[in-house]
Amino acid sequence: MTTMKAWQMTATTRPLVLAEVPVPAPEPGEVLIEVRAAGLCHTDVGILHDPTWLERVGPLPLTLGHEIAGVIREVGMQVQGWSVGERVAVNPAGGTRPGFGRGGGYAPLCTALPDDLVRIPEGLDFPLAAAGTDAGRAPYRAVVVRGQLAPGERVGVIGLGGLGQVGARIAVLRGAEVYVAEPKQELWAMARELGAHEVAADITAFSDLDLVVDFAGYGSTTAGAIKAVREFGRVVQVGMGRLESTISTNDLILKQVTLLGSRSGTVDDIAAVYEMFASGELSPTLEQIGFDDIPAALDRLKAGQVTGRLVAVY
Repeated sequence: MTTMKAWQMTATTRPLVLAEVPVPAPEPGEVLIEVRAAGLCHTDVGILHDPTWLERVGPLPLTLGHEIAGVIREVGMQVQGWSVGERVAVNPAGGTRPGFGRGGGYAPLCTALPDDLVRIPEGLDFPLAAAGTDAGRAPYRAVVVRGQLAPGERVGVIGLGGLGQVGARIAVLRGAEVYVAEPKQELWAMARELGAHEVAADITAFSDLDLVVDFAGYGSTTAGAIKAVREFGRVVQVGMGRLESTISTNDLILKQVTLLGSRSGTVDDIAAVYEMFASGELSPTLEQIGFDDIPAALDRLKAGQVTGRLVAVY
């Protein structure tokens, strides 16, 4: 096989194109991965529809898909510690930059740097491992690493989408009293199943929270988070539903709130999430689709018609 099918972005606001592309070969210091599952993410929607993303992705055409799990098919020269046949996932926040700077997981094969690989524990399936690279890593980093959550704290979670579900559950497992803000009332039962103490449509229904993690980022949510935290409280911004927000600097200053952005993450963050997955205590909602369903599924994601995380399984 010298070529393969790949879902590629050719321009902003244009639909993905199913292109015939060369099969990648690993350069020295790289591995070739046979993709078994690739997660779909709101970031993909942003890349496709918001021209601001063009500063951070490319060159085009580009095979998208940054949540990748699969099997090592080939090991390039100078690679040590990894073998053909190992089950691995790729840290999307590392140097590989799959679906951002090189071909990603919306294709049967992709290359990656060894430093970005995470071994998938025995018993953890490929779809969950793929989702964990981003839908697990991002909320873990936001809640535990950036948010510095301590047991017993009152923690607000804004948005019960794919990231928020995982973030809320992580906070519960770390001993927090969790308050969920989610406008879709049909998701409130899920919030309680995750262990939330209270649920409301807006974070401003709560007050004196130690920490709020905003997984939505729809302009007004950041301001609401600042209003809802106590004096010297912390707000961690994760969601990028909008790339700008208006906040009350009065609330920020008078309460001396710490406002933090959260992105990136390490293979250790992913490994920590995999441990929780493997234990069964953290089990996010996944919807599995096929390779051919990726464009339509991204349209559903853009329209807000998805609960949990979408994962394409090959």
